[in-house]
Amino acid sequence: MDFDDMGMNPCLRDNVHRLGFDEPTPIQEQAFAAIASGRDVMGLAQTGTGKTAAFALPILQRLMTSPCERLRVLVIAPTRELAEQLFQAFGELGQGSGCRGVTVYGGVAIGPQKERLAEGVDVAIACPGRLLDHLQQDTIDVSAVDTLVLDEADQMLDMGFVPAIRDIIKRLPTPRQTLMFSATMPDSIRAMANEFLTDP
Repeated sequence: MDFDDMGMNPCLRDNVHRLGFDEPTPIQEQAFAAIASGRDVMGLAQTGTGKTAAFALPILQRLMTSPCERLRVLVIAPTRELAEQLFQAFGELGQGSGCRGVTVYGGVAIGPQKERLAEGVDVAIACPGRLLDHLQQDTIDVSAVDTLVLDEADQMLDMGFVPAIRDIIKRLPTPRQTLMFSATMPDSIRAMANEFLTDP
């Protein structure tokens, strides 16, 4: 199978080819249809195997198919560096799609993030601590979020973010699609998947 056989929007397909990718990696091929259909997915793949595109492409496809002028996708990442990498990947894969995004993390002024959120975005890529700040200050509206992505779940577990993630999830609408990606699958990650995902 190659990307031309996956039923992608032509804009996304052209972006993938422009970035030099011809064939999907195993995680991309296996995850695309399941995510596009709306199922919860638990993805296990090492860094460098293309798991960001595995969830970004079907998410962008859905955003383009059913546009909505509200925040619909929330991606939670353990570090600001990863948040920026994810933001860049969404931007490159979604070039020309009209989808708008923002990064939300600490260590920088919160004002510009509030302004960007107020202008309207489709995707927010956030670290747990700063996201909770925005939720507590009511500067992010998550009432239309229909997709939650927990990326590098094993890192978030190691960094002690699970209580914050529970707090965030309690504020999100249900039902929704939840995607969880991790490089390793110890028992603690299985427990997280059982807690946060439905029939993945």
